[in-house]
Amino acid sequence: MRGMLGLCVLALCSGAAGAEDALATRSGWEVGGLVARYHYEEPDFMWLKGNRIGVTGAYTLANEKRLFTRIEGRWSYGELDYQGSGTLEGVPDHLFEVRVLAGRDYRAGKVVWSPYVGGGLRYLYDDLRGVSSTGQHGYRRDSTYFYVPLGVTLRMPLGSDWALAPQVEYSGFIRGVQRTYLSDTGNPSLGDVTNNQRDGSGYRVQLMAEGRRWSFGLWMNYWDVKDSDVQAVGVGLAGMEPANWTRETGVEVRYRF
Repeated sequence: MRGMLGLCVLALCSGAAGAEDALATRSGWEVGGLVARYHYEEPDFMWLKGNRIGVTGAYTLANEKRLFTRIEGRWSYGELDYQGSGTLEGVPDHLFEVRVLAGRDYRAGKVVWSPYVGGGLRYLYDDLRGVSSTGQHGYRRDSTYFYVPLGVTLRMPLGSDWALAPQVEYSGFIRGVQRTYLSDTGNPSLGDVTNNQRDGSGYRVQLMAEGRRWSFGLWMNYWDVKDSDVQAVGVGLAGMEPANWTRETGVEVRYRF
């Protein structure tokens, strides 16, 4: 962690990039849009599936020593289909993620590879309030993950100022916090509950084509999180967040300025 902070300080204090390497990490702002397919599942219990649409933004600062820092965020929204204790359609689902990264460019022949490390926060909120096909009353829930991304981006020339940029990443899971608003069910014996998750992992792969201004490509994010702790949800009752996995696959377009 101290090494990561050192990279951040060096990049921020050294000014904008002076390197002329067309494959190097570039300073600047980026904005973009995405469409994605989302699948969340608690095996043997329930699933949520559907399409999402969203926006992305980032700011990168690089210097002449090839060090860089990057702040990036995204927000997406979907109206998902639920299957569990009955079925429900059009479940509002918001996902927000912010990441701070630091790394360095290295050249190897005609390829520039850029390893990085950082910190990330992922927040998800879905609103299952309503009555399912079996007459069950749903509830709101939100999920927060804290994690450490560790990855590398490669850039290979495609010609005409374009580069192919695959990226792979492992996301070290630090902690998850799950809040479940069981009071929404109207059952007076159930109360809201907060569960903590300690065991999980994430993976991210991306394949982008990058030009001087525009970039576009495909990506996939995957999370696998184990059972949470057990907390009281009412008098004589207890509950946990079951083991679950999440897969997002999408297409993204960005513009740099």
